[in-house]
Amino acid sequence: MLRYQTDREEFLKRYHKRSNAEAVVSMLKTNSGDNVRCRTDTSMANEVYCKIICHNIWCLIRSMYELNIVAEFFPEPREEEAAE
Repeated sequence: MLRYQTDREEFLKRYHKRSNAEAVVSMLKTNSGDNVRCRTDTSMANEVYCKIICHNIWCLIRSMYELNIVAEFFPEPREEEAAE
């Protein structure tokens, strides 16, 4: 509480990092469940990494539709490149 009163700007900067992290964890749990099925530490970490990758892809696709962004994964070569 003392830091909030003495250096409010620094406190809020750190607090928002925490609230953003909590929001992401909440989204991960909502989309993929809050349990990890693997038994060993390595496989549990890999499962969580896969969940994070899937979450990031989901966020990208959702943003593409919300912002009407058309992605070109295999664009046609330019005329300059085709002449070479």
